[in-house]
Amino acid sequence: MSDDKIFSFRNRWFTWSVAIVVAIAFGAAMVGFVWVPRAHARAAMESLWDAICSAAGAPAPYRSAGLPTPEQKFPTSVIVNATMMGEAGQASIGNGATLAMSCTMCHGARGTSPAGTPHLAGQPASATYKQLRDFASGHRPSAIMQPLVLELSDQDMRDLSAYYASLERERISAIEPSEEGTPRLVRNGDPMRSIGACSSCHSPHAVRPATPVLEGLSETYLRDQLLAFRAGRRANDINRQMRNAAHGLTDSEIAQLARYYADR
Repeated sequence: MSDDKIFSFRNRWFTWSVAIVVAIAFGAAMVGFVWVPRAHARAAMESLWDAICSAAGAPAPYRSAGLPTPEQKFPTSVIVNATMMGEAGQASIGNGATLAMSCTMCHGARGTSPAGTPHLAGQPASATYKQLRDFASGHRPSAIMQPLVLELSDQDMRDLSAYYASLERERISAIEPSEEGTPRLVRNGDPMRSIGACSSCHSPHAVRPATPVLEGLSETYLRDQLLAFRAGRRANDINRQMRNAAHGLTDSEIAQLARYYADR
């Protein structure tokens, strides 16, 4: 049999081979140029053409970070940096103590909550200030907190944050140390799942602006916040740091982390 008869569409085996190769190539192209870009995109692609251009390496339309368009959504309106909070004087702390009297029902008389809400005593001022600003702007939705903070000025929020930062953290009750020790996710994270070590940001020795102290917080509160980050219900984390970390966590890992920090 000659080659011209083998490589001929009259040869049904050759025809079927070509058809299968074309189908595989088309399927691979759809996965590489459409499904993968959409699955890994931070926001939904506007169109099929956008997905194909993104996979092919075509540059996206230029958007200046300094001149955001109205439809762009940012996780917070707070500019976080090392000098975002000035030095707090006694007048600022005193005004914060007065303002904090309306917070005692949920956050305790000395900033240590008996009701499962966050402990504010000893929290870095920048961390409390950012959350107050996010509640006021709606970047962190809360039917309870938003109406309360809307009455506060920016200076009031700074004074409240300075007051709580000046308080010493109290323990509500003696809690047995975690028998499992320090979880691996706290020490090392999980690089294979792109999960950083919790201690790299939340260690008492890691001084990071607007980063809260987790030790001693309510187990229920910590679990709820991790679940909210994982589901995207809470989205006021800068550069999606918490959402990206929580996205790969299992329910058991979230429960373990919440228990570990609550027990400290």
